[in-house]
Amino acid sequence: MCLECRAQKENVLQTKGDVTATEGEAVTLDCGFNSSSTTSNLYWYKQDGNHSPKFILSRIKLDEGNTADDHKERFSSTLNSTVRSVPLKIQKLQVSDSAVYYCALHLDSL
Repeated sequence: MCLECRAQKENVLQTKGDVTATEGEAVTLDCGFNSSSTTSNLYWYKQDGNHSPKFILSRIKLDEGNTADDHKERFSSTLNSTVRSVPLKIQKLQVSDSAVYYCALHLDSL
């Protein structure tokens, strides 16, 4: 089996660069993905400063998944398998939302 070949087919695509928004507004961070699996598990993480990435939410399909308790009120995402995207929407932006956000794809098995 060619593991490197599979890795090229299974990945996430995030827009590079900074997103600028005003406190109190809403912002959507894009994440596209490539996966041959019909049950892709997508995750969003937030990393601020020199800390380890912190779990925000996961999506299995549509709105199914988990959201960390401290993010349920303002963070949301819907997995769209048709266009292969799982955008993260942050509402009522706060200064503490300034961070690096990562989208990740989990494969059940290789």
